[in-house]
Amino acid sequence: MKANIHPKVYDSAKVICSCGNTFTTSATAQELHIEVCNRCHPFFTGEMKFVDTLGRVEKFQQKQKKAKEIKAKKVESVEQRKKQKRPDSLKDMFELVKKQASS
Repeated sequence: MKANIHPKVYDSAKVICSCGNTFTTSATAQELHIEVCNRCHPFFTGEMKFVDTLGRVEKFQQKQKKAKEIKAKKVESVEQRKKQKRPDSLKDMFELVKKQASS
């Protein structure tokens, strides 16, 4: 094994949670700042809460909203195409083209 390649380990590293809880452990840094610990984690507390630091929940909700709008527009366009009457014969199609050209 090579010498002097491993980081220094601190036996009494202080861990500080965003809820205010602090404890000591061994780590490669003297002080660690964390967002969730055993006192505020939903699994241990039994309550549900979202820990969303990057806005992922909001991004997901926006994507879902946009997808619903796109789907509604697509359904609307399909319904409009169904409502448009197709000409029954070639003669009817030419008459329809003449009406559109004169308008």
